[in-house]
Amino acid sequence: MPIATINLPSGEAVPMLGLGTWRMGENRNRFAEEVAALRLGLDLGLTLIDTAEMYGSGGSERVVAEAIKGRRDETFIVSKVLPSNASREGTMLACERSLKNLATDRIDLYLLHWRGGVPLGETVGAFERLKQAGKIRHWGVSNFDTDDMEELAALPSGEACQTNQVLYNLLRRGPEYDLLPWSRARGMPLMAYSPIEQGRLARNSHLQKIAARHGAAPAQVALAWVLAQQGVIAIPKAASPEHVRQNVAAAEIALTNEDAAELDRAFPPPTRKRPLEMI
Repeated sequence: MPIATINLPSGEAVPMLGLGTWRMGENRNRFAEEVAALRLGLDLGLTLIDTAEMYGSGGSERVVAEAIKGRRDETFIVSKVLPSNASREGTMLACERSLKNLATDRIDLYLLHWRGGVPLGETVGAFERLKQAGKIRHWGVSNFDTDDMEELAALPSGEACQTNQVLYNLLRRGPEYDLLPWSRARGMPLMAYSPIEQGRLARNSHLQKIAARHGAAPAQVALAWVLAQQGVIAIPKAASPEHVRQNVAAAEIALTNEDAAELDRAFPPPTRKRPLEMI
């Protein structure tokens, strides 16, 4: 089945399930397998690939570059600038480094990895300059809570933000209280990183029971739950071809109302504001 898509505020459609690359590019002995996993993902319709200058100090971006050789036009590349590099000129230089690592002439979506000491308006100004220069097509943020998003939206060009990438999974449901409703009201998808909590949910007994009913693995149920949430993109890491296939199969799991109620009992939704969590 084709991977379902979701629209960015710009109107561009992107896959709701992408390929995460955190911790890739750190071990040369795994380079070929990581490239193969990403290439398989592209073959199966996972054309959104998320990376960052921080991951493997550029190593992850170089894995992505190898994986998309000859296929750049079918991919939607997300990368990120570190807050320590997010000054007006620092952002420009960081983007050039990422473009070189990725062996491409543009990044489809460029994110501020998290807030740092640089004034937010300065980073947004740099993003807009990069857009005008054709170096990036869209920009967004990561690890921003609701008050951060309100501040961003009030800035000149702040309305051009396309996504907010945050930690969101069954164990980290805090965004549901206010951040996710805020984003939905503006047609801005949340991008969920670590949707399986770095593998922790793969061993959860509650998920094992539901998985058995679907002939699936617990990790697949956890991913299916994230994908079932309105206005959410999931970017699980998959460093092996088999893991990629499992993630694609998770997108075909249709959780029932009974499943959803059982998951709410095991992983209660928030009843009050919680500070945004990060890994």
